[in-house]
Amino acid sequence: MTDTVFNAQDIARFLQENPAFFDEHADVFATLQVPHPHGSRAISLGERQIMTLRERNRELEWRLSELVRNANANESIGSHITQWCCRLLAETQARNVPGEIALGLAEQFELNHVALRLWNLEGLPDTGYGAPVSEDVRTFADSLKAPYCGTDTAFEAVKWLDAAPRSLALVALRLETDGPSVGLLVLGSDDPARFSPEMGTDFLDRIALLASAALRRLQAA
Repeated sequence: MTDTVFNAQDIARFLQENPAFFDEHADVFATLQVPHPHGSRAISLGERQIMTLRERNRELEWRLSELVRNANANESIGSHITQWCCRLLAETQARNVPGEIALGLAEQFELNHVALRLWNLEGLPDTGYGAPVSEDVRTFADSLKAPYCGTDTAFEAVKWLDAAPRSLALVALRLETDGPSVGLLVLGSDDPARFSPEMGTDFLDRIALLASAALRRLQAA
């Protein structure tokens, strides 16, 4: 007998360092009782392990279900982008490209509000999508290195929409990746959660690249 006192950490460390303990003392394992995690009664260690495995299984099932939902959502968005891109490619008149960009996005993604303004494009008329914009808007678009998503509707460009949205995305368009902006796309929704600050912008980045590539046709014209 000794006066050595073992605490919980000591016992846990001993069991971790001696994995064969319960093999050598199977009677201890069979009779060991632990508290029920959701009640006051005691249960066997084996039953507790089964409960733990079931809880982990439920968590894994939830994660898998979430991955499937995200994959389905991404597949749907990708399909809509493809259809929108086909619409841009099918347009034979360069002057109609801005309208196909804005109207196509509104239809494919069921957006409540869409606006587009363009500048510094040679084949662009100074009305409609080419209507003059303020220097502040151009400076803001130049500074927008990634799409903005959120519920702040105080931006000057929001006035281009037919009504104030509950959430919006602002996407700068550039003919060159690091070049100056040539336009600003405003996507608005009546759903405050449609464009949240936490959402990823990969698809919006893709839309910006495709729209900007289509606008090169105006320069060629």
